[in-house]
Amino acid sequence: MVTEGVVDIDGTDQKVENNTWIVGDDDEVIVIDAARDAEKILEQVGEREVLAVICTAGLPDHVSAAIEVASRDEAVIALHPKDKPLWRETWRETWPDIDMEDDGIFEVADVQLDVMETPGVTPGGVSLYCEALKVVFTGKALQADGPGKLGGEYPRLADQLTSIGGRLFTLPGETRVLPAHGEEVTVGDLEPHFDDWVSGSLTRTADDDPEGPLTDGTKISGIKLGDD
Repeated sequence: MVTEGVVDIDGTDQKVENNTWIVGDDDEVIVIDAARDAEKILEQVGEREVLAVICTAGLPDHVSAAIEVASRDEAVIALHPKDKPLWRETWRETWPDIDMEDDGIFEVADVQLDVMETPGVTPGGVSLYCEALKVVFTGKALQADGPGKLGGEYPRLADQLTSIGGRLFTLPGETRVLPAHGEEVTVGDLEPHFDDWVSGSLTRTADDDPEGPLTDGTKISGIKLGDD
């Protein structure tokens, strides 16, 4: 499901559309990136029990509905500890319940979500790989148009590319990439572009490249995605 709102990034209001992913069966779910509209998210969850709310980053548009969604069923909230300072910008009087680490595991509805540290956009950015479903939830690390940005910039591009090449592009090519922003793609669709990204195509200016830099994934509009 998709929610939309405005986020303050370095003093500038940015219009952002977020994907919130719901993984589970008829009885229980895990919510990934509970963004902004808890009522809308819980409407999609329905009567199913929320076991956990996992935040792939501590940014406001990834955590703003986390507490309300989790509190309905007393679910736990998970975040990488390196993103706790970002969490604190939204929630000043509380902390997440679980400090996620690389290779951590969450289980729901007979499937397993494996935690993969994919820093770059934020220090504690993570992705969640589900081998059984052949999907990886990449947060801001990787999107349909390439590495994700924050406010139109790459905060730590070298780290981000290391995360993508060393972790995400080791997954099977048919793995569906389900990002925090924009439409889905597959690992196989994006991997052929990796060498160009490493060689500087992402930061090349319009004067260097007539086609200019990639679109900022945080500003994609007209997204059409399934509810779950």
